[in-house]
Amino acid sequence: MNRKELILDVAGVLSTNFSPHFWEDLSEKSNIPYEVLFHFRNEIREKLWTGKISEKGFWEQLYIKFPAINIDKAKQLLISNIRPLPAFEKVQHWSKYANIHLLSNHRIEWIESIIKPIEPFVRSITISSEVGYCKPNSEIYALVHQHLSHQADVWFVDDQDKNFNEAILLGWNALLADKNGDWIHKITSLLSTAEV
Repeated sequence: MNRKELILDVAGVLSTNFSPHFWEDLSEKSNIPYEVLFHFRNEIREKLWTGKISEKGFWEQLYIKFPAINIDKAKQLLISNIRPLPAFEKVQHWSKYANIHLLSNHRIEWIESIIKPIEPFVRSITISSEVGYCKPNSEIYALVHQHLSHQADVWFVDDQDKNFNEAILLGWNALLADKNGDWIHKITSLLSTAEV
């Protein structure tokens, strides 16, 4: 059997994206305009994803900028916006036919409970806040590439096509995770033909 390498994003692929829903909900609950909160998000995004600011530092900065926000409730709100998507249930099955790798711009603190149950079926986990780089920077793809056993047959699934350029330069096949989940059937079909 010719095993493939399957690299999966987490947010938007295996779990829901907390943004923009978290920011919309936070805006509604705190009476702070969404645009103002989203501006803060854009300012802090790269520092947060690359670990240049800690998770605690993120909440502190949010509170300094918006003291009306109840941080404990905001934390609960954020976590409640991160839930498994249908592909999450496929990881164990897919791992029979492919080496699975996770590659995500995220905070490990926020997705740990999502990825913990599938860890036994995953070869490597690369989370931006842990490695100091985030997509679409080439360094994070190079880190994942080092974990691949079969570098000629690699599939990368992400929900944002802006993250594909570096992957394609490494020779990976790119597949957009559409909202309908059609990509799940394509991957399942691709992997099942590999076992013949």
